[in-house]
Amino acid sequence: MRLFRTACVAMLALGLQLAGAAAQEFPQRPIRLVIPYPAGGTTDVIARALQEPLRASLGQSIVIENRGGGAGAIAMREVVNAAPDGYSLVISNNGPTTLLPLLRPDIGYGAAGALAPVSLLSTTPLILTVSTGLPATDLAQFFGYLKAHPDKLSYGTAGVGSYGHVATLLMTQMAGVQAVHVPYRGQAPMTLALIAGEVQFVLTTHSQAMAEQVEAGRLRRLGVSTAEPSPLVPGAPPIETALPGFVAEVWFGLLAPSATPPAVVARLNGAVQQALALPAVRQQLRGAGMVAQGGTPEAFGQRLQRDAELWQGIVRSADIRPD
Repeated sequence: MRLFRTACVAMLALGLQLAGAAAQEFPQRPIRLVIPYPAGGTTDVIARALQEPLRASLGQSIVIENRGGGAGAIAMREVVNAAPDGYSLVISNNGPTTLLPLLRPDIGYGAAGALAPVSLLSTTPLILTVSTGLPATDLAQFFGYLKAHPDKLSYGTAGVGSYGHVATLLMTQMAGVQAVHVPYRGQAPMTLALIAGEVQFVLTTHSQAMAEQVEAGRLRRLGVSTAEPSPLVPGAPPIETALPGFVAEVWFGLLAPSATPPAVVARLNGAVQQALALPAVRQQLRGAGMVAQGGTPEAFGQRLQRDAELWQGIVRSADIRPD
């Protein structure tokens, strides 16, 4: 028995040595960075900003592959099913990573555990914007008016099950108010509806078109969904100041197949932190409406878990069924 235990310990030590050696040698060939959307979008901007810094740090080419379709599910499934060796990665956000599996259980991967978190990359706030026809000029007045007029006000979103939809449901549930949901096929028609007064408020990401309407006085910006004031939306207070505990950021992160060795994940994470520390990269992300973040795989994993639990409750309680 003692001989058997000794042999097991020796085999385990050898395995750890081999794993460590493999991680030290990683990478030995180009790395695929899969993007769940067509070229030109926000996620693509992040990938292009990181491409050269990661190549310089890792010593291998970073090949960006845009795999749009299925609301991001096509790219996600491709990486979920890829070899867990660090050579296939995906940059994703809240939608394909945590929301889509909850909305479509047959999507082919789960909301938690399907992918290994490598690093949070960036975040951007949702902005609460209202029609100028709504008699509310600050957050307190807004929530007070909603409470006084249950089911009389409507809010627009970019579609059923969109991040703006679930975040608005979270906000109204926490505030104890009710409003009517009006989904649109994208942010552009939603913005036009808000200007026309078809809906009275929206909670959505920044767009140049909406920002121009705010500057022109046709719309009114009341707050942001981050816990602290956002440098991306100067002067807009956190909604949390009027609704304690409400935070609903859009995040973007780097993920790998779930069984990727921890040492390989750590190597990738280190390269990402170096890239995100570069002023040029931070400026590129800022120009695309994002704040560079970073952090450990563990911290990112905890965020994923919290997101999955939070949105599962919202999806179930509201019985959200996407078209």
